[in-house]
Amino acid sequence: MTDDAPLNSGTRQTFRQAILNRRMLICVFTGFASGLPLYVLIQLVPAWLRVEGVGLAEIGLLALAQFPYTWKFVWAPVMDRYTLPFLGHRRGWMAVTQLALLVTIGCMGFIKPELSIWTVAFLAAAVAFFSASQDIVLDAYRRELLPDVELGLGNAIHVQAYRLAGLVPGSLALILADFLPWETVFLVVALFMLVGLGMTLLIQEAIAEPTPPRTLHDAVVGPFREFVNRQGLRAALLVVAFLFLYKLGDNMATALSQAFYVDVGFSLTQIGTIAKFASLIAVIVGGLIGGVMMIWLGINRALWLFGVVQVVSILGFALLAEVGANPWMLGTVVALEYLGVGLGTAAFTAFIARATNPVFAATQFALFTAMASVPRTLASAVTGIIVEQVGWTAFFILCTFIAIPGMLLLFKVAPWHGATGIQSPAAQGR
Repeated sequence: MTDDAPLNSGTRQTFRQAILNRRMLICVFTGFASGLPLYVLIQLVPAWLRVEGVGLAEIGLLALAQFPYTWKFVWAPVMDRYTLPFLGHRRGWMAVTQLALLVTIGCMGFIKPELSIWTVAFLAAAVAFFSASQDIVLDAYRRELLPDVELGLGNAIHVQAYRLAGLVPGSLALILADFLPWETVFLVVALFMLVGLGMTLLIQEAIAEPTPPRTLHDAVVGPFREFVNRQGLRAALLVVAFLFLYKLGDNMATALSQAFYVDVGFSLTQIGTIAKFASLIAVIVGGLIGGVMMIWLGINRALWLFGVVQVVSILGFALLAEVGANPWMLGTVVALEYLGVGLGTAAFTAFIARATNPVFAATQFALFTAMASVPRTLASAVTGIIVEQVGWTAFFILCTFIAIPGMLLLFKVAPWHGATGIQSPAAQGR
C-alpha cells in the first residue's frame, strides 16, 4: 500500500494557481448541474408534499424512488462503451440527460399529490434515473479532466457547487412557493438545468481521442476485475464497507431535514432564508478550508478531520429539536451541518476519485458512488417511520452512533499516517 502524500506534492501549486484555472471553473458547473436534481428530490419534494398534507411515513418511503442512484453502475458500461452521434463521447450523454431533467422536473409541479401520489413517485423515479445517468457521465468527465494532483481541490469545488445548487430547490423555490403556485415553482427550478446544458455546449471533450472499451462485455467485466486485482479481495471488501458506512449517519440525519424544520415550527420563508443563508456561508467557508486542507494534508487526514466535524454536526439537530423554533439556533445548526457534511463529502468524493482508474472512469466511479448511495436511499426510506416511533431528538442521537463505524474503518482504508490504505492506480504506474 502507498502513502497518502499531500495532493500538491508533485507540482507545488499554490491555492491561487489551483483555483484560477479552467478545470476548476468546469468543476463549479459540473457540481451545480449534478446537485440540482438531487436537491429537488430530497429538499423541494418533501417540503411540497408535507405542505400538501402527505404523512411523514409516505414521504420517507417515497425516497425509494431514488434507487437509480444505487443501481446506476448497471447501465454505466453502456455510457462507457457507446458514443452518441453528436457532441462527443461524454458531452452527448450530458446533453441528453440534462434535457430530460429539464422536462421531468418541470412536469412535477402539475401533479396533485393528494390525488395521485403514485404519479409523484413515478416522476421522482424518472428524475432520479436521469440525474443518476448525468452523474455517471459528469463524474467520468471530471476524472478524465483533472490530473491526480488536482483531484482533492477539484472534487472539493465540485462538492461545494453541488451543495450550492441546493439553494435553488431548497431556498428560492420555498420562498417562491409562498407567493406562486407549485406549477410555476417547479418550472422555475427546471429552467436552472440550462446552466448545465450551457456548460455542455461550451466545453470540449477532456480526452481528444477517447478509447472506449471494444465490447460491452469488456465495459462490464473490466472495471470490476481491475479493481479487485489492484486491491486484493480483502482490501476491496473493506473499501466497499467504508463506502457504505462513512456517511450513513449524516445521510440519515439530513434525509428529512425539511420536514423536520416544518415540524419544529419554522415557516417556509424562514427555512428558505435563515437556513439557506447560513448554509451558503458555511458552504463557501467549507469549500475554501476543505480545498486548502486537502492540498496540504492529503485525502486521508482530511477524511479523519472532516469526518469528526460531520459526526458532531448531527448533535446540533438534536439540540434544535429540544430548543424549538429559535431562528438563531436554526442558523447555527444549519451552518455547522453544511460545514461538516460539506467537508466530509468533499474528502469522500476525492477518496472515490483516487480509487478510480481513468481507463474505466464511468463504470468504476458509478459503482463506487452507487455503493455510497445505498445507505442514503435505504435510510431515507425508514427515517420517517423511526421518527414517528422515537421522536426527533432520540432519532438524531441514534444517527450520531450510527456514524461511528464508518470512522473506525479509516484505520484500514485511509490511516492518518498513510502507511496502509487503498491502492490507487497511480501507485501501480497506471
